[in-house]
Amino acid sequence: MKKFHQANLDETFISSKVGFSGRLLQVNIDTVTLPNGRETTRELIHHPGAVAIVPILDDGRMIFVKQYRYPVGTVMYEIPAGKLDPGEEPDVCAGRELSEETGYSAQEWQKLTSIVTTPGFTDEVIHLYAARGLEKHAQHTDEDEFIDIVALTPQQVRQMVLAGEIFDSKTLSALCVLEMLK
Repeated sequence: MKKFHQANLDETFISSKVGFSGRLLQVNIDTVTLPNGRETTRELIHHPGAVAIVPILDDGRMIFVKQYRYPVGTVMYEIPAGKLDPGEEPDVCAGRELSEETGYSAQEWQKLTSIVTTPGFTDEVIHLYAARGLEKHAQHTDEDEFIDIVALTPQQVRQMVLAGEIFDSKTLSALCVLEMLK
């Protein structure tokens, strides 16, 4: 991911302290100097990064996972995704997560793009992929993951997006980029 700098917009790091450190995330409270010279604080959630995959069956249907998302209090339709393990490359993680969450492996991989999810408070980057040439194996989710798998036609996906039934940002981003690459 390219980084751009512009003197009249850049903020300068001064110091940092850990506000919270958990199993998945760490929250830092950073002190920065603003372009106008004033100091302020920024709350920054550090995230290890993640991948998300649009698995496409030979007949064009796409594999989605359905799972309950506690922070928003609802079951959501999403493309399979997961966080990077320490030192893990995104393409390796994509294969692992596709297998764990859906039970599929893929013969053909296409890197779509990388996105930052909410740059106002986190450094999370999600690497987006499309996967084709799928072969079904056994799903093997983590102990704390409860996931249903559904295969949807492109028309069903469009209808669900327009109806607000698919509203996950990484999923929408991947679908939009995939559509642009057609």
